[in-house]
Amino acid sequence: QVQLVESGGGSVQAGGSLRLSCAISGYTYSIKLMAWFRQAPGKEREGVAAIYTSRGATYYADSVKGRFTISQDNAKNTVYLQMNSLKPEDTAMYYCAAKPFGSGGSWREPPSYNAWGQGTQVTVSS
Repeated sequence: QVQLVESGGGSVQAGGSLRLSCAISGYTYSIKLMAWFRQAPGKEREGVAAIYTSRGATYYADSVKGRFTISQDNAKNTVYLQMNSLKPEDTAMYYCAAKPFGSGGSWREPPSYNAWGQGTQVTVSS
């Protein structure tokens, strides 16, 4: 099993920055892909960014391209989401998730992930 714990959320003004962290423990060797999702009240969970653990390829939602950067530190078993130029519409609960080897589907599809963190709130004021 894999356990995920997010941190780094908070409240910032528009244009500000935050860095989210996701600490990974457990069967880390089973993870093919790590991703960040977000969910605002009344909206569906949305894929924000993803990174392949072995080759480092990254993917982003169009709404965050050029502003957000996903990265990983394998020595620390941690995945980060650097968020710059934040906008009020980025306000949401942010979750990290792990997709195991053998699980197919798009990185944007929540059901293909088998481990989730508890979430960290990001609030951007105008």
